[in-house]
Amino acid sequence: MSRVSPEAPSAGVASSRDKILDTAEALFARSGFQGVGLREVALRSGMSKSALFHYFPGKADLYSAVLDRILGAVLEGMGSLPERGSAVARLKGLVETIVDSLAASPTRGPLLLRSIVEGEVLDDYETPEADEKLAQLFGAASRILTEGAASGELRSVPVPHALQGLVGLLVFHFASGHFGEDLLGGPIYSSSEIRRFKEFVVPFTLNGLTTQTLQD
Repeated sequence: MSRVSPEAPSAGVASSRDKILDTAEALFARSGFQGVGLREVALRSGMSKSALFHYFPGKADLYSAVLDRILGAVLEGMGSLPERGSAVARLKGLVETIVDSLAASPTRGPLLLRSIVEGEVLDDYETPEADEKLAQLFGAASRILTEGAASGELRSVPVPHALQGLVGLLVFHFASGHFGEDLLGGPIYSSSEIRRFKEFVVPFTLNGLTTQTLQD
């Protein structure tokens, strides 16, 4: 797997790389890893395939970079969250941050869901940067749940099951497409629907995991 140079890229290089990532993110979200070819990414990015290879030697490198960027955005949002203090407040902040990050782009939820569903397909490829960020995200959530259970603020639950439930609850909503819009009666990514979802999912999560029922 290729590594990004530690030197800061020029504006032109950063712009070209971001353009490739933007294009690839949209295509991978729509068609999955197997359904996207580098020729299509290059064509839609407005560059030659050889130019694309300059940034990403293979499709797995490109896919990993796209996932890395999405997960990095989530972790960046988590940077302002306290690492100590009330587990309930920290869990609330975590859920709100993930919702805000997924709501920021209509491709993030679908791509993350596809990466889960296509897990067996991706087993033959290394995605170390994305894997590291995912481990950081799960690690932060696990600490909140474990420390909250130890302090008595949160229920003692199987942490892996709780993490799986949170992923399903948060990611699927933003990946549900026409099914979700038909069920909800409107666009998933409208500001009003994002607000309604956050008003639902935060207390729904907290009341399921706290030892005392919270008031709105």
